[in-house]
Amino acid sequence: MIGFVTKEQGCDVAEKIMLVQRDHGDRTNRKHARLKYTVDDMTVEGFKAAVEERLGWKLAPERAYKFERNIDTFGWQTGWDGKKHFTCFIENGRVQDEPGKDFKTGLREIAKVHKGVFRLTANQHLIISDIEPSEEATIAKLLKKYGLDNVDFSGLRLSSSACVAFPTCGLAMAESERYLPVLVDKIETILEENGLRNDSIVMRMTGCPNGCARPWVAEASFVGKSKDNYLMMLGGGYTGERISKPYRDGVGEKEILDILRPMIKHYAADRMDGEKFGDWTIRAGYVKATDEGRNFYKDSCIE
Repeated sequence: MIGFVTKEQGCDVAEKIMLVQRDHGDRTNRKHARLKYTVDDMTVEGFKAAVEERLGWKLAPERAYKFERNIDTFGWQTGWDGKKHFTCFIENGRVQDEPGKDFKTGLREIAKVHKGVFRLTANQHLIISDIEPSEEATIAKLLKKYGLDNVDFSGLRLSSSACVAFPTCGLAMAESERYLPVLVDKIETILEENGLRNDSIVMRMTGCPNGCARPWVAEASFVGKSKDNYLMMLGGGYTGERISKPYRDGVGEKEILDILRPMIKHYAADRMDGEKFGDWTIRAGYVKATDEGRNFYKDSCIE
């Protein structure tokens, strides 16, 4: 946290942050190239000073803020200007035609009549946005025709996401996009048994440690290491503000389900009112909180 900016100042500050990274980031070692390492090397105060030097003015002191969720709001919403917006559930972001889900054809038909815009969410879903009230019935009819209006899924499925992995990505070492829905099917059964069908648990999976689906800040996540072999992590913040902690290495489907079955039962019985799964795994002692990135492996369950 380095300060507060107004929305008018946002683009200017973002540019100066990128310039500091350009001038001070490590261009010789890819494993040490990201912004987080630049901040770590310069210290937060040093990085802030470099940004302010390029701005020519001081950042205002930080202000209190609160994130309440890190997932999308599905279905119909009404904007401040009276226009309508519909967020479609697109599992893992894959727009294609398949039996019972002619999403590609449906979105093409909607695009022919929609006068607003299409927005992609950070969680791989799609918002048909800025729908005039007079256009709502037409869009709703097309959504229904092509199955794009269905948002009746478990809280887990609505909160899950995966990178593309096989067969699209050359860096993949394990399945992700094609496998996570299958795993969610099986975990949903455990959730149903414990009365947790509608509870949102942020679960993510990637086919390699590059982490394109942001598994490092999920409440429960799986990072592919080889075929049917994943690093399992727990304890990330529901709002994305806390990094997860390695819990088990080298797990496949059987181990994942064997771990989650008693854990979810314990969660259902022990959680406090409104307590999220990631927070609970820390309170219940499964993992310790990761207070900063350099302590990712510290006090983990992995040697």
